[in-house]
Amino acid sequence: MLTINNLSLQYGSKHIFRDVSAQIHADDRIGLAGVNGTGKSTLMKIICGALESDPGVVSRASWFTVAYLPQEISIELGQRSLFEEAENAFDEVLQYQEEIEQISQQLATLDQDSPELEPLLERQGELQHLLEGHDIFRIRPQIERILFGLGFSKQDLDRPVAEFSGGWIMRLLLAKLLLQKPALLLLDEPTNHLDLDSLTWMEEFLQQYDGAMMIISHDRSFLDRVTNKTWELSLGRMTAYKGNYSKYLVDKAQRMELERAAYDNQQAMIKQAEQFITRFRAKSTKAKQVQSRVKQLEKLERLELSETERTIQFSFPPAMPSGRDILQLDKVNKSFDDKQIFRDVHLNLQRGDKLAVVGVNGAGKTTLMKIMASLEPAEGEIRLGHNVILTYFGQHQAQELYGEASILDTVYHAAQDMTVTKVRSLLGAFLFTGDEVDKQVQVLSGGEKSRVALAKMLVKPANLMLLDEPTNHLDITSQEVLQEAMAQYEGSIIVVSHNRAFVNSFVNKVLEIRDGRAILHEGNIDDYLAVRQQQDEEKTAGQKKKKPQKKLQKSQQSASAKTEQDAAGSGDRKEERRQRAQRRQQLSAQLKPWKKKASTAEKQIEGLEERKEELEGLMADSELYADQPRWLKVNKEYNEVKQRLERQYGVWEEAQGRIEEIEQD
Repeated sequence: MLTINNLSLQYGSKHIFRDVSAQIHADDRIGLAGVNGTGKSTLMKIICGALESDPGVVSRASWFTVAYLPQEISIELGQRSLFEEAENAFDEVLQYQEEIEQISQQLATLDQDSPELEPLLERQGELQHLLEGHDIFRIRPQIERILFGLGFSKQDLDRPVAEFSGGWIMRLLLAKLLLQKPALLLLDEPTNHLDLDSLTWMEEFLQQYDGAMMIISHDRSFLDRVTNKTWELSLGRMTAYKGNYSKYLVDKAQRMELERAAYDNQQAMIKQAEQFITRFRAKSTKAKQVQSRVKQLEKLERLELSETERTIQFSFPPAMPSGRDILQLDKVNKSFDDKQIFRDVHLNLQRGDKLAVVGVNGAGKTTLMKIMASLEPAEGEIRLGHNVILTYFGQHQAQELYGEASILDTVYHAAQDMTVTKVRSLLGAFLFTGDEVDKQVQVLSGGEKSRVALAKMLVKPANLMLLDEPTNHLDITSQEVLQEAMAQYEGSIIVVSHNRAFVNSFVNKVLEIRDGRAILHEGNIDDYLAVRQQQDEEKTAGQKKKKPQKKLQKSQQSASAKTEQDAAGSGDRKEERRQRAQRRQQLSAQLKPWKKKASTAEKQIEGLEERKEELEGLMADSELYADQPRWLKVNKEYNEVKQRLERQYGVWEEAQGRIEEIEQD
């Protein structure tokens, strides 16, 4: 068990922590929530001892080991192979084993009355406790299981660690932590460098992990699956909630509602008492009641509302009209040297489509995005549709920013139709507030530059956005702002992201890059994962089928012929029902995104029609034309509403057409 006692920390006038106290028990799985800058990483560093705190602030049992995975790494790479570096995780365990053997030898030579006996037995118990859960006689299988689960291949085991990129080094450090099996795992953004398959594997691993963990993650789905408690850091205070991230949001909303109701009730009571005192203070007949009210207010413990982080609103500039076909790929092939990345890629993206590109690391997702953006040559045809205006955000976009410009100037000059106020609101969603927007780009950290580059791209009017890992440096609140804006965006989006919760709500298609092929799936990430799970289950079931048995003897065949026929008939009927259910599921998965698209378009059309009627009523008033500026404003909005209405009718007609086609097929 680990205890935090009255932790306080202040930088200048900013309070990072104000008397924070908490306990971590052996089975706790804690998600650490809060916007960027609230001290989540700082708290982890204090818990693991990487940052000093006052004596007695952090205390833990001797057996309660702690291991920490930082968000950013800075290490010197030697010439050891991947396997040798992973094996290094067991050095301490092997030392414990060696020490136990030495203690056993010493105990064998001591008398029962020896004063050295008790300390040795106590140390032996501590070491055995530390070794619990470590199967040191099966080191290699453990290492391979973890490394393969995190995406490394068998061929990688003998490669020097220095050959791997930063993302793979981070996976190696994570693997070493998982192999060490500490009593408390501290993981700061462990999902940033994982693809979808590795992320799914790690979720399953952590769900079975025998120990406590504290996790900082901007992947809401990941937190929901692996945590059972949530600690919220906000404005220097820490509030503990039972349950995962989604449960925390519900409980927090209820707590804030109850707190507001209690505060309002108390304020009403105080106001009533003060009015009574003011009204009857001068009347001697009411002196006793007045004095009673005064004492009551003096003794009253006044409630205060919790401070809340401010919320941000943001929407994209309207997408310009384009043709129905946005982007087409036909027989696209790509190779580097003699290695084939992918072959015969076909894709037809239509107006309003929002596509997620998924696949394991190294499958070619980023390469495909660059090919679509005409930044990487490839064989085959890549065609943009009529009037398509494309913008691209890559993982290294931040390096191209002009260093001497301020954050505000960088983004404002990229925006064509946004006011300074709207640009400031957008920058607030990307965690730049107040005077921070006047900072020069060259003094920003790598993560801050990435956020500026993303904001700069998002303000450019476009109807096709290509985004490669846009959420790596955004907290959950900022992600939700961006997520809502993308769901309302009328243009098309192609996004590469490991963050399922982020893309799941707005994509309607998934392009899977696997083994050099591109496979298109209708629906969102959940629909895609359901198909993958079904395929994996069918594959596993096929592998588990028993080999055909030897032919029965004639006498046995004669005796059991009727039973076999009945069983076969029953099996056929079950298979037919299973196939029908499977076809219904497939039909539902295909129809779901189009029905959602049609429903959204209907709501948009309803609202636009109402606004169109309101504007037509204004334009029927002859007094409007006497006010030239107002007439120009109303006329401009009327034309914009008509254009948007026309686009939404097109979206609705397209969705209805696809629904009819799917149902006919």
